[in-house]
Amino acid sequence: MAPYDSESSEGEGEEEFTETDVLLGYASKDPGDDDSITRLGGRPDWLDPETPPSAALARCAVCKALMVLLLQLDAELPGRFPGHERRLYVFACQTKSCRRREGSVRALRSLRVAPGSSSKAVAPLNGESGGKKEKKKDEGQPKEKEGPRPPINLGETLFGAKTIGGGASSGANPFATSSPAAPSNPFASASNPFSAPKPVAEPTTTPETKQEAKKETEVEEAVRSLPKTFAETLSLNNPQAATRKEKAPPEPWPPETSQPRPYPVSYLSEAEYETLDPTPPPVPQATAKMDLDGDAGGGKEDKEVFESTMDAAFQRFADRLAQNPEQCIRYEFGGTPLLYSKTDAVGRALLAPAPASSQSGLAGVPRCASCGGPRAFEVQLCPHAITELEAEDLSLEGMDWGTVLVAVCERDCQERGVDEGGVGYLEEWVGVQWEEIGSAAPGGGGGGGGRR
Repeated sequence: MAPYDSESSEGEGEEEFTETDVLLGYASKDPGDDDSITRLGGRPDWLDPETPPSAALARCAVCKALMVLLLQLDAELPGRFPGHERRLYVFACQTKSCRRREGSVRALRSLRVAPGSSSKAVAPLNGESGGKKEKKKDEGQPKEKEGPRPPINLGETLFGAKTIGGGASSGANPFATSSPAAPSNPFASASNPFSAPKPVAEPTTTPETKQEAKKETEVEEAVRSLPKTFAETLSLNNPQAATRKEKAPPEPWPPETSQPRPYPVSYLSEAEYETLDPTPPPVPQATAKMDLDGDAGGGKEDKEVFESTMDAAFQRFADRLAQNPEQCIRYEFGGTPLLYSKTDAVGRALLAPAPASSQSGLAGVPRCASCGGPRAFEVQLCPHAITELEAEDLSLEGMDWGTVLVAVCERDCQERGVDEGGVGYLEEWVGVQWEEIGSAAPGGGGGGGGRR
């Protein structure tokens, strides 16, 4: 088994299992005790069925066809975002010609903020990228507070079912049904009849202020008198003016009979924190080479070809998933994704050095298009999810991705124009690492020729 970087056992000769902060989700046909929101396949359940997102957000950016649901995740984090009812949706295009093309997989974040909850959100991650910590910290606790994991089952919060193991695994599930938000404090609102408004001091008027007001009025009149084309040019160069543009009306969803056939439903009703076997010490480079048969001709060249094509990142990915081969998703808000490759476009972007001005967020990922804040890794789909989604598909033309990464707004911002209590939908970043041609898909199967 290949050694791991920071996730390996810390002490030499230590034989105890290593537990990480990554929550694994496993598929089941049984929804569990509760109606599990978190699942693979099926049709999306919106936070408010009366106000679904625009169907344009679920269309393939390549062929414009309506996509099908891969993952629906109940992603409530009451400790980090109190009063935020949030879900994630990952869609994929089934058109064969769209595969391996940008925009054929898309993700949405749905959010409803309970009235009075906006000011309660936890501060940003401040550069903490997750990974194995010396002491476990619950998702709902501020990062600066250390200590034992509080009795919150992240698995039950997200998955809607009890976790498999005990210990740190018995907390709040990030995939569970939502709980009603706490009522807002009526005495903190402006409508409190017992809170008298503070007297407002009248502004003093001086000759200087009168002169400044006159100049501002003259400037406004001059701007209104400019030709329209020039005024439009100023507006185009003004980023604040661009954000004030009215958004297009939402595209209605077609009836279900006109939508593509969904994948079969598999509930992610079981969850546990990832545990890793004790890893052996690294094998010396001289003994790690492939032992090839043959006494003469081609032996040295074959070794060089093998070593040059061996992708260490893929091997680490395969070895890591082999320890829990039936995992379908890996969840850790603000954590570090497990890369399928370091040499493809996604791997190179995520491993690029972060700018000196960047204090948090996932390096190489575009900032939130709504608030401009950094994005954080939240969840990734693993190859075994393909096995579950294509369980009823007997064709040989299945999905062929190695992993699908989703990064979301670190601040969990709301869609512009949506009031508290309303439901908003925002598109988030998706990074798809496609299966290498001829590679064997790890973790219980993958798409395409790798697993067939």
